[in-house]
Amino acid sequence: MYNFDVERPASVADAAAAMGREDAQALGGGQTLIPTLKQRLASPSVLVSLGGIAEMKGVCMTDDGRLAIGGATTHATVTTKAAGHYPGLAALASHIGDPAVRNRGTIGGSLANNDPSACYPAAALGSGATIITNSREIAADDYFQGMFTTALDEGEIITEVRFPIPSASNYQKFVQPASRFALVGVFVAKFADGVRVAVTGASNDGVFRWSEAEAALSADFSAGAIDGLSLSGGDMISDLHGTGDYRAHLVGVMTKRAVSAAS
Repeated sequence: MYNFDVERPASVADAAAAMGREDAQALGGGQTLIPTLKQRLASPSVLVSLGGIAEMKGVCMTDDGRLAIGGATTHATVTTKAAGHYPGLAALASHIGDPAVRNRGTIGGSLANNDPSACYPAAALGSGATIITNSREIAADDYFQGMFTTALDEGEIITEVRFPIPSASNYQKFVQPASRFALVGVFVAKFADGVRVAVTGASNDGVFRWSEAEAALSADFSAGAIDGLSLSGGDMISDLHGTGDYRAHLVGVMTKRAVSAAS
């Protein structure tokens, strides 16, 4: 490690002001950032801890029927507090990492980092969620812009995420055993106006929607509806854990499992 300052703001306004300092970096649960600092892959001079901001924590229903989750809310809290409103999302949160990660990691931190194998990006994109920051609202379809890349501006903070609640949903993850990240993860959500299918862990471009599967499942919400559909392995991550073709195959398998479980 190396020397750096730590700011502990008590409000979003204070956090935004602290993020205005030169070379400042927001700190959520620290499950990605702290290991990154230890490996000297990042070296911010100021860490702005968001863990003490009460207005960024909690789970509640909005007046328009969406589930609102504060950006500093831990995975463990989502697991318990969202279960009665959005069971598919709560189940996803319950299988992120291990108990230590779930009790420290936050939904805002996960979405801000946008790891290509993280689970929450699939939930947000698959749900058509809205990412709310200290300055604006961003639709999930516009938010994710590639591997580790988002629409966030410099110093912008995720304060809340709002999820429309589908009539049926499920997330299926083929786990990489060592990291507990998704080798491939698929989130399926059925709404009155159609089905959304979001895939994480597979693509070189990060989380994405599988539009062909969405069209097929919107017409017939059954696992058999996607028989014959496939994705190109050339667009997929290929590493020591699996080839691009293997990941492309897993997308279909996980999608079928998610649809069957949701049904």
